[in-house]
Amino acid sequence: MLQLERSGKEGGESRLRLQTAVRLRWFGVVGQLTTICYVRFVLGFPFDIGICLALIALSAWLNVFLRMRYPARTRLSSAFATLLLAYDILQLAALLYLTGGIENPFVFLLVAPVTVSAATQPPRNTIALGVLGAAATTFLVFFHRPLPWYPPGGFDLPTLYDLGALASVLAGMLFLALYAWRLAKESRQMADALAATEMVLAREQQLHALDGLAAAAAHELGTPLSTIAVVAKELARGAPQDGTFADDLALLQTQAERCREILRRLTRGTQQPDPLLTHVTVRELIEEASAPYRGASAKIVISAAPEANGEPARGAEPVGRRRPGVIYGLGNIISNAVDFALSKVEIGAAWSAREVVITITDDGPGISPLVLDALGEPYVTTRPARHAERTRDGQPHGMGLGFFIAKTLLERSGATVSLENRPAPATGAIARVSWPRAAFEGPETAGYGPAERPAELAGAGRG
Repeated sequence: MLQLERSGKEGGESRLRLQTAVRLRWFGVVGQLTTICYVRFVLGFPFDIGICLALIALSAWLNVFLRMRYPARTRLSSAFATLLLAYDILQLAALLYLTGGIENPFVFLLVAPVTVSAATQPPRNTIALGVLGAAATTFLVFFHRPLPWYPPGGFDLPTLYDLGALASVLAGMLFLALYAWRLAKESRQMADALAATEMVLAREQQLHALDGLAAAAAHELGTPLSTIAVVAKELARGAPQDGTFADDLALLQTQAERCREILRRLTRGTQQPDPLLTHVTVRELIEEASAPYRGASAKIVISAAPEANGEPARGAEPVGRRRPGVIYGLGNIISNAVDFALSKVEIGAAWSAREVVITITDDGPGISPLVLDALGEPYVTTRPARHAERTRDGQPHGMGLGFFIAKTLLERSGATVSLENRPAPATGAIARVSWPRAAFEGPETAGYGPAERPAELAGAGRG
């Protein structure tokens, strides 16, 4: 017996809920019943209305059974959902057989179950339903009851027209199925990418929460440690200097003082961060982001200078807050450039009174025009393996989430990220990250000239 499941493995899981399937079938039942009754009692066309009503009643009773048997929010298994959609195709094909076959204008509704399957079922199930729908449509071209029409006689269309209608239904079935499948796939990719991004950000929030926990622990443990230190000192003062416990009491005092010093350091580090660590210049930012990739096969060359047309009064190197998201984003782009570069990666920083621009250029093969515009979307990647022996076919591998997350984090800081290929005859790609200067510097350091920088940043090195 086919079972229902609430979840399954990737690629075999149905995304069709029972409630959705039942509602769609009720919509079909109401539409079929309205059409049948209108054609028979308003237009007065003769046909086998009893059998048609029996087929419609069968769908209605199937819905009633499903709602009584299973909870409304049950997620159908792929096999069960495919079986229900196959029933919808056969039931509609039977109605069409009784009412004109391919000549019935409602024959295009055979596309609907296949489209629903494309949006909710694995591809192999959709292909099977598509074959069933195509077979049913082809059958209706050659075998069907006469189309209900005014007596006497009937309404017969040329065979060529029937074949054209067949081609129309099959083309619509293929197009809508591919379109629905593509939309559903992109929706799933965006949802998975969002979940991955939220996981990264949640981990960062947990790391920040550890600082608060450390401060709270230091505050709570300060009083009992002070008590331990006082009691140990009193015991040491009253105990003989050459007694059995003299060394133990001295060790206890030393360790208590060590714990107090650790707690003082935690508290000081949380409340008073070092300004030299919370603010960085553009060059320092690039140095930190590129540090993990030095020593790779590609040489990294860094340069930083004001733009040639920059205003002299604003030519000082910008200083901004040290943001982990920005460092991660730049590091990911640098990692991509190192992976693709043949020998060298050039990282240049330029600034003016209005903006700060970081340009990352490699001398690799460049980016394929087919994916250039799509890069930055989730699950779009051309990234090669770091170690060729880890891939069986030498094809690019990777989930395509790294650059998506990096681009998202950089854009959250106010940056604009763009990609392009180097102009011919040079080869390679250029990644450009630009900030409005005020967004890069932030409210703490924006507007400072070389002599106006905060005192705690005056000695910051340029790398």
